[in-house]
Amino acid sequence: MYRILLCDDEEDIIYALKIYLDNPEYEFLEAHTGREALKLVKENTLDLILLDVMMPEMDGITAMQEIRKGSNVPIILLTAKSEDLDKIVGLNSGADDYITKPFNPMEVAARVRSQLRRYTSLGGSSFQSHVFNNGGILMDDDKKEVTIDGEPVNLTHTEYEILKLFLQNPGKVYSPADIYQAVWQESAIGSEGTVAVHIRHLREKVEINPAEPRYLKVVWGQGYRMDRVS
Repeated sequence: MYRILLCDDEEDIIYALKIYLDNPEYEFLEAHTGREALKLVKENTLDLILLDVMMPEMDGITAMQEIRKGSNVPIILLTAKSEDLDKIVGLNSGADDYITKPFNPMEVAARVRSQLRRYTSLGGSSFQSHVFNNGGILMDDDKKEVTIDGEPVNLTHTEYEILKLFLQNPGKVYSPADIYQAVWQESAIGSEGTVAVHIRHLREKVEINPAEPRYLKVVWGQGYRMDRVS
């Protein structure tokens, strides 16, 4: 059973989401403000959050930033805005994905399945323990912990998956489409910008100087590569 928090100030939106996501494996919790969402996050173990951006009392971006202080649960933002800047702000603030209103029911269901599949895989106990390192980066894939020069780093699970991909294959060049397909496990059509935002956010957490990265390098016209660092 997957426990999903639906947070939107419009009752009709929550009702519609329940219809789109009708599945006996899903259990839903409801919130109508950012503050209500924070309370439910603290009181429950969640597998996914669908979070509206524009809400009273506390907007979705602020609520998400608070959630990210103590949880890596996948968050899909719900927004009526379609401008790229709004999407980038959400991704930079810790979102794993976004869905623009009005919703396409099939897209909603597919994105929810994708996030749940990735989150379950990341936290599954049936996988063999591995430790990956490169320079000052150390990833304990059993404990799901990352340290940079001995200091713990809090990554979203999307950032964690991207970093793991590079740590497992240092020196290999990945196109944005390659990264999206490997991490999101779905078609990468039109998602290159999403990958770029996550890479930039990841750099801010693992690089001493993100403007002059030691690890995650751009290979112009091709994609990204993690250099081996001694």
